[in-house]
Amino acid sequence: MSVPETLSAADLRSLVVGFRDALRAHQKVINLLNVYPVPDGDTGTNMALTLESVVAELDGVDDDLEAVCAAIAHGSLMGARGNSGVILSQILRGVCSVFKGAGEGVSGPDVATALTSASEAAYGAVMRPVEGTILTVVREAAAGATVAAAADPDLVAVLEAARAAGSAALADTPNLLPVLAEAGVVDAGGTGLLLLLDVALHVADGRPVPEADDADEPLIDPAFTARMQHVHGGEGHDIADLRYEVMYFLEAPDDTIAAFKDVWAGIGDSIVVVGGDGIWNCHIHTDDIGAAIEAAIEIGRPTKIRVTDLLDEVEEEQWVRDAEPTPPEPERSREPVETAVVAVATGDGIRRIFYSLGVQGIVTGGQTMNPSTAQLLEAVEAAPSDQVVILPNNKNIIPVAEQVGAQTTKTVHVVRTRGVAEGFASLLAYDPEADGADNVASMARAADNVVAGEVTQAVRDSSCTVGPIREGDFLGLCGEGIRAVAPTLAVACEHLLSELLTEHHELVTIIEGEGSSDAVTRHIEVWIQEHRPDVGAEIHHGGQPLYPYLFGIE
Repeated sequence: MSVPETLSAADLRSLVVGFRDALRAHQKVINLLNVYPVPDGDTGTNMALTLESVVAELDGVDDDLEAVCAAIAHGSLMGARGNSGVILSQILRGVCSVFKGAGEGVSGPDVATALTSASEAAYGAVMRPVEGTILTVVREAAAGATVAAAADPDLVAVLEAARAAGSAALADTPNLLPVLAEAGVVDAGGTGLLLLLDVALHVADGRPVPEADDADEPLIDPAFTARMQHVHGGEGHDIADLRYEVMYFLEAPDDTIAAFKDVWAGIGDSIVVVGGDGIWNCHIHTDDIGAAIEAAIEIGRPTKIRVTDLLDEVEEEQWVRDAEPTPPEPERSREPVETAVVAVATGDGIRRIFYSLGVQGIVTGGQTMNPSTAQLLEAVEAAPSDQVVILPNNKNIIPVAEQVGAQTTKTVHVVRTRGVAEGFASLLAYDPEADGADNVASMARAADNVVAGEVTQAVRDSSCTVGPIREGDFLGLCGEGIRAVAPTLAVACEHLLSELLTEHHELVTIIEGEGSSDAVTRHIEVWIQEHRPDVGAEIHHGGQPLYPYLFGIE
């Protein structure tokens, strides 16, 4: 029997950084394994972002095994994104609960025990465990490692056995989960988890980490895609019935969590609640956002509330996280007013327009990078008035904005703007010296008079009621969903405007974003002049990501 080697604290740090890098490299492929083909923040993205938080937490931590494990556990809990990220955080926490007591180094038997602990923690965190997912892969990897450790405690041998058993379990996931078999793919989360074992073998034995495929072709079976009635979804779940993903941190006594889970079980699924010692990371898919948040308020204090519309989510985490430093804001009045306005927005041009229309504070946010209650609250507290109107400018952010009033002594009103164009229109009725309630009434009426549209680009093949969608096609959307699909940006804009403009409209506000061009903007202007000669056009440079054009029709 060989003498087992061990992993040191420095090795564990290298393992985490390497796992982060591997997830980033394989992120596109893992995302493409999701059943619903949209440009969303799904499994690969969420797992990678979770590991980014872990790596950040390790910065400055000494190479002490207990300290490194504590940083991994805390970083994964606080940085977990989405259903897959929360489950992954529990797996990492389960592993660290064993590794932290490994003394001089992590051995082969320690790995087997840690994977077993990780599997138990992951299953325990999920209200309704589903086989054929990352849960199955970690369980089988743990079983393989346990058998190997009993025969030979060699670290590399145990890791090899765990990797082989996990790989076999991943290949079997379509036999356990019919939706995977129908789509012709294996589980995305399980695919990401195997990279952890690949990197562990690299650290322990110098083996190369698998390189990511280019994944130029869709991984989802086109026959399955053609049956999809909606282009939007996320993380491989059927979201036809449950519309929203709600996540938040909950400060509450540990003995209240069992009852809290029971309440959540009655209002949704994909429930994952992880943590301990008074702080919990909570995730649910539900139609009842209010009930999901109220359940937390009854037992403790929810913070960093994030609500995502699963039918409409778009991958904006990266542009918010990696954005260039924001240029200096335009000069604006800091004088006290009767009613102040806080808006949610992104894009330098859009921010400038909002400030020019009288907004006193702006919170950066978008479709899936929804600002937290705390961020909105900070802007409200900084506003120069005891009465503040919030413009969410995105339907995902409305429920979070409506929670702010309960957290401050100020009077907070929410005008339920669902897009930038509605936000602009509402401000035309804003009077800073009028009462908040009066402002809300007039601003809401102005916003309701706007028809909003937007154009973005498909990231994979799919279908919708308009027809088939190919990767790279441009999509024209409005409140009712996809209204135009075209191979070029200009034609998509034409088709969308032809659907939205009527004889009753007088003005189209065109907001240029990243991907727009002078030629396409001029094309849109000419089309309006030829086909809707009674309608004027007003052009602004917004600089928003992912949406080359936003339209506001009045």
